[in-house]
Amino acid sequence: MALSGSLALALLFSLLSCYASVPSLASSDGFIQCLSAAIPRQLLYTQSSPSFTSVLVSSIRNPKFSTPGTVRPLCIVTPTNASHVCGRRNDVRIRVRSGGHDYEGLSYRSARPEVFAVVDLANLRSVRVDQKAATAWVDSGATLGGLYYAVSKASSQLAFPAGLWPTIGVGGHFSGGGFGMLLRKYGVAIDNVLDATLVDANGRILDKQAMGADVFWAIRGGGGESFGIVLSWQVKLVPVPPTVTMFSVTKSVDEGAVDILTRWQEVAPALPEDLFIRVVAQKQAANFESMYLGTPDTLLPLMRSRFPELGLNRTHCKEMTWIQSVPYIYLGSAATVEDILNRTTATKSFSKATSDYVRQAIPKDVWVKIFAWLGKPDAGLMIMDPYGGKIGSPPESATPFPHRGGVLYNIQYMNFWSAATDGSAQTRWLKDLYAFMGPYVSKNPREAYANYRDLDLGQNVVVGNVTSYEAGKVWGEKYYKGNFQRLATAKSKVDPDDYFRNEQSIPPLPATK
Repeated sequence: MALSGSLALALLFSLLSCYASVPSLASSDGFIQCLSAAIPRQLLYTQSSPSFTSVLVSSIRNPKFSTPGTVRPLCIVTPTNASHVCGRRNDVRIRVRSGGHDYEGLSYRSARPEVFAVVDLANLRSVRVDQKAATAWVDSGATLGGLYYAVSKASSQLAFPAGLWPTIGVGGHFSGGGFGMLLRKYGVAIDNVLDATLVDANGRILDKQAMGADVFWAIRGGGGESFGIVLSWQVKLVPVPPTVTMFSVTKSVDEGAVDILTRWQEVAPALPEDLFIRVVAQKQAANFESMYLGTPDTLLPLMRSRFPELGLNRTHCKEMTWIQSVPYIYLGSAATVEDILNRTTATKSFSKATSDYVRQAIPKDVWVKIFAWLGKPDAGLMIMDPYGGKIGSPPESATPFPHRGGVLYNIQYMNFWSAATDGSAQTRWLKDLYAFMGPYVSKNPREAYANYRDLDLGQNVVVGNVTSYEAGKVWGEKYYKGNFQRLATAKSKVDPDDYFRNEQSIPPLPATK
């Protein structure tokens, strides 16, 4: 375990002990009184606190979830150590936030009327690197930027394979799988998780051995917030060379983007694992963004042989260290490594997203139609990440993240709008494009990525005091395929009363199943 037993035990006692301890008081009043007695005042923010709103919005990345109509938490707890993590009493449920990039905001708001509290882990952000063992313990409230920075300080030739955006919180990212530009070389983040510390609904502090194989399997890609509060993760670090090569090449439709993209979808998943080329398609152009674990001297002959259609030359190539590539991708060439430690984002755009997986190459004539969609007024963009290599090696059942062998690439559809509009045109475009893409993407189920959470895929239905398994299957089998039932079984073991619950949390498996 990453935390001492006494510290971890103190941590969960407060919150979980405030779930049913004051039955004579109204549920919410009793919960607040219990927390006020158990947690330092400066770490507890009720709706009447002067700083409540500023704390709530501190890591909200989508301003549409900070409007007056948003269902807000009863209170926010901002623990600074394990002794401040509370649990279940007074029937007030808890949602857990580590970074705020949650696409539907379910870690800090509710899509339906409900009384809940938020445990914001942003102050639990320690990263402890063991360079000799090439491992690290990272708290769930750390950001990817904080993790990457700490690893690079320990060794310039160690890295961790996770997402591109350094402001993403570790806890939520790992819980859904987590992938970035090292996915073809080292798989998803949870393929490299060795241990974890979990607080369950009963306030127990569980490491890998104590939680058991099924629950440890479940939290690595199955949505950790469904099973408890994951406080920290032990991860395996991976080697990277002293120099990586980045390139970004944009091709317009007039410059052959349709032909090049049609070719990319077959080439990119079959390239050597050291080479990753993603595509951002927007308006009438496709931007090919790449990381190569090596120098241009070996990259250029490889590209001439395998993907000459892109026309890559040395002027496109930027050599740097792996840690320098993180701000380069995120902020551009003027950014510094220290910039990835900034936890805040200045986004003012409202947004909506959804996702698909492609298992058979999309024909050229369909790409012509797709670019017509991208050229419409109020259109958004498509981001495509190639699979193949290490991400496709494990069987689908190895982790809850099932999108493995046979996947050519993932698609993320996104659209944005300002507060000056209601977003109806932009969300309609997204829904219509998603419907158009149906014949060309994965089927039975039509797969989706859990970290690109989309409530339009379906929501849980609460029956009595427990979420419905059958309702959960609607979206659950899209995210998890055949792993959904095993996740529900694990939920039944660690949280049968469905205390940790949101609109797309894993439901307990009914006893009759």
